Amino acid sequence: MATRADSIASNLNLANFSKATELRQRIWFTIGALIVFRFLSFIPLPGVNPAALQNLADLGRGGILDLFNTFSGGSLERMSLIALGVMPYITASIVVQMAAALHPTLAALKKEGATGRQKLNQYTRYGTVFLCAIQGWFLASGLESFSAQNGIAAVVDPGYMFRIGAVVSLVGGTMFLLWLGEQITSRGIGNGVSLIIMAGIVAQFPMFATNLFEGGRTGAIAPGIIIGFIVMVVVLIVGIAFVERAQRRLLIQYPKRATQQGMMQADRSHLPLKLNTAGVIPPIFASSLLLLPLTISQFAGNSVDTESTFGTAIVTLNQYLAHGQPIYMLLYAIGIIFFCFFYTAVVFNPEETADNLKKNGGFIPGIRPGKRTAEYLEYVLSRITVVGAIYLTVVCVVPEYMIAQTGIPLFLGGTSLLIVVNVTVDTLSQVQSHLLAHQYGDLIKKAKLKGRLR
Repeated sequence: MATRADSIASNLNLANFSKATELRQRIWFTIGALIVFRFLSFIPLPGVNPAALQNLADLGRGGILDLFNTFSGGSLERMSLIALGVMPYITASIVVQMAAALHPTLAALKKEGATGRQKLNQYTRYGTVFLCAIQGWFLASGLESFSAQNGIAAVVDPGYMFRIGAVVSLVGGTMFLLWLGEQITSRGIGNGVSLIIMAGIVAQFPMFATNLFEGGRTGAIAPGIIIGFIVMVVVLIVGIAFVERAQRRLLIQYPKRATQQGMMQADRSHLPLKLNTAGVIPPIFASSLLLLPLTISQFAGNSVDTESTFGTAIVTLNQYLAHGQPIYMLLYAIGIIFFCFFYTAVVFNPEETADNLKKNGGFIPGIRPGKRTAEYLEYVLSRITVVGAIYLTVVCVVPEYMIAQTGIPLFLGGTSLLIVVNVTVDTLSQVQSHLLAHQYGDLIKKAKLKGRLR
């Protein structure tokens, strides 16, 4: 059996890909949808002066908006129709997941299967619209005040009509992206929302690579630094790809059952526990919290009295929480570790998993079903989460240290690398699954044809 599987896997080459018509159609649909996403990122909001936006973007560097701008593929910097991207949906889904783990009513919905998941998805969409409306209003108001303070006419006709129009446009743009992501998931290849985020990050890579090598050509960046940066990125990508596929597989055994031949046979399976259960959520949360004070002070501008207690506190906070500062990197690492344990506890419930195993008759060899199984799962999960938290901390803090030491404007941080590598590996796995299914389909057809000839 293993030899047969290996031979099938070895035949997953370009020849099989050319025969997989459905897979090629799915890939072309995905590429077309991502092209539509990139076109939308260049359509500005109604009432916005695109020529003046670049100056405002330069004044707001280094804050939390840089993080959102990276995930939206530069749409926020250009104030396009999809400036908010899919971040409101990601935030709403995280909130609903946390609420489902804490609130009894939502927890009961989660256990109802497909119907409960559909209801929770509906709540997530409502939360997305609400967050889009709130963020859109503050973004339009901040754009008006920020442009007025710096003497840049980025808004053609400021006022409530501009704000209302901006909110409607931003809500519509985000909801269209969600619909586009769902179409990619159902008719394309890979997870649609994740691919949209990855496409936004990858779209900025050519500009960054051009600036990097131009700096090396002009002598602004030493060749050794460029080589070291490339080596660091390659090592991080390989490490991320290895760790994200790593699992702790717990053996699950089921009672003996009678087979067709009358023999008693015990079924076995495995419970996979990912080394990094929390995914990319911890670095996103940690960086958002740390960059929030800097963003507030940037938008406050000249209205903050630096001689006042509040103004002095903001200025001092910005000095210590600037990128590359030791306190910033220390708090960033602590935040990642904290959210690793917190979010893992939210998405994985050892008691619920132990109860499901007990109901289905499964047990871990040497561990008594029920409470003892839940304690053992929590014991194992807490220890692999320690390794996952250390891994995430290294991946995210090393690029920050690189920025501090070299001064390279590195947009390709640890969070971006995590997203790009994760989505790429997941998409390639789905492509391989489609090719494998196509290969098995061909084998079944040949077997049926030979059976008819006989």
